[in-house]
Amino acid sequence: MPKPVIAIFDIGKTNKKFFLFDEDLNEINEEYIKFPTITDEDGDECDDLEKITTWARDTVEALCNNPEFEVKALNFSTYGASFVSIDENAKPLTPIYNYLKDFPEDLHREFYDAYPEATINLATASPTLGMLNSGLQLYWLKRKKPEVFKKIAYSLHLPQYISFLFSGEAVSEPTSIGCHTKLWDFPKKDYHEWVYKEGIDAKLPRQVPTTHSFERVICGKKVQVGVGIHDSSSALASYLIKIKEPFILISTGTWSITLNPFPNEELRLEELQNDCLNFLSIHGQTVKASRFFLGYELDHQLEKMNAAFGKESKYYKDILPDEAMVQGLLQEKTPGKFYPETIARTPLVASIFPENHWDVSGFTDFETAYHHLVYGLAKMQVASLLLAKGGSDTKKVYIDGGFVHNKVFIRFLTELLEGYELEFSDFPLGSAYGAALMLKAYS
Repeated sequence: MPKPVIAIFDIGKTNKKFFLFDEDLNEINEEYIKFPTITDEDGDECDDLEKITTWARDTVEALCNNPEFEVKALNFSTYGASFVSIDENAKPLTPIYNYLKDFPEDLHREFYDAYPEATINLATASPTLGMLNSGLQLYWLKRKKPEVFKKIAYSLHLPQYISFLFSGEAVSEPTSIGCHTKLWDFPKKDYHEWVYKEGIDAKLPRQVPTTHSFERVICGKKVQVGVGIHDSSSALASYLIKIKEPFILISTGTWSITLNPFPNEELRLEELQNDCLNFLSIHGQTVKASRFFLGYELDHQLEKMNAAFGKESKYYKDILPDEAMVQGLLQEKTPGKFYPETIARTPLVASIFPENHWDVSGFTDFETAYHHLVYGLAKMQVASLLLAKGGSDTKKVYIDGGFVHNKVFIRFLTELLEGYELEFSDFPLGSAYGAALMLKAYS
């Protein structure tokens, strides 16, 4: 008998992944693939939509032809801040424009002259991020490529476009709408006024819950096809479904993202300026989020340290907390000397390290330098947590991702967050698992 499975596409900027889960949500198969990037009509790098589409369809067809498995459900987790605009024949009119593509300065001025920056940023909980504010991608199309804009039947967020390939249903859902798109007015719980004034709303399909699915015949059998989910929100979804009391989640990796699904106050301008913003959860509720470049910063500084002390790239992974150094730093008997160069411009970092500068040559050995580095990162993590926490009194904190294995980081964090209830888990399948859970929990 073939094994019943839930199939999940987990599409990141670098790796495109395909997972199979059994009915108990145990991972039983995984495939990773990378595609070369292409360029859009302006010569800017972007993902190859045609290759992704062909891969997704071919992968499902191969699954249909595999006698070992019987696909019961299909869902999609992808990176956000990206649209695919289709015409009335469901043909893509645009590439997947890269959210790092430059946003024209003249349009920037025009938009914020019409919609004052501080006011709209607060209402939409979106810092000024250019194309990373994906709603502005549609504003850009309307102004710079009006003939294309006129032909758009629907603009689909990337998770919903991949879902559309199998369901044929054009929809929007909360997690994609609410991720720094500048589309959603959080106090009003509706699209922002500018979306209606500019006629952008006419290009956005109907909204359905993230937990929604469509029954379709695939492989000659009925399959539940999910509507897709934004990957950052997908990692949070499994916690929201399983845990009912208020909590905060710190998801660590290249970015450390702190998510508070239970905020009790409106976002303030100074929080927004510190890279703290709002998302929408799978239930359409506000999630307060702060972030900083934790893993990137560690890697950046380790390169300098490895060169200075002649160590291999993975040397740091075997370092255990040295209690004398830990206590010395915590009690400021040996003041921390770490200044994160690559993110020094943010007020958050400047407020923690106002004068210090990171100079590896001031240390006699790798271990001492490493403790100073990680102490600084742990202090930034605490500051980021407090930003997302705001005025709420939540003390339950879940920490997942790669840094749960960093014993020095966890040692400092445990001391710095005395009084909090910390739980650590390694969730390498976070976003894919969350997408599978959408179908399992609500089927």
